[in-house]
Amino acid sequence: MKSIHVYAYAKCSTCAKALRWLDEHGVKYTKSDLVADPIPLGTMKDLYRRSGLPRARFFNTSGESYRAGNFKDRLGTLSDDDALRALAKDGKLVKRPIVDTGKAVLVGFDPNAFSSEFEE
Repeated sequence: MKSIHVYAYAKCSTCAKALRWLDEHGVKYTKSDLVADPIPLGTMKDLYRRSGLPRARFFNTSGESYRAGNFKDRLGTLSDDDALRALAKDGKLVKRPIVDTGKAVLVGFDPNAFSSEFEE
């Protein structure tokens, strides 16, 4: 059985919905709080690479850290390394949850994507 890890934030309602979905569908997982224990840079780089998503998808665009860091204007000029370094430094900057299934990386909660990934 594949090892599934969820990077979430306890005060995030979207994370709560995703975890509830996983629980209701009998999906076993481990989780970590990405604010109390930010995702290490090497792991963040790996998640980004394996996701196939644009780096902007990893940013919580509605969050205070995004606004305070002026990422709306800066993101387009940052290198991948600088953008990923910022994400690894501040868990509140990260779009959540991030679900690492071992083969896929899901960012945010989309019930259809979860169904496609976890239901056979």
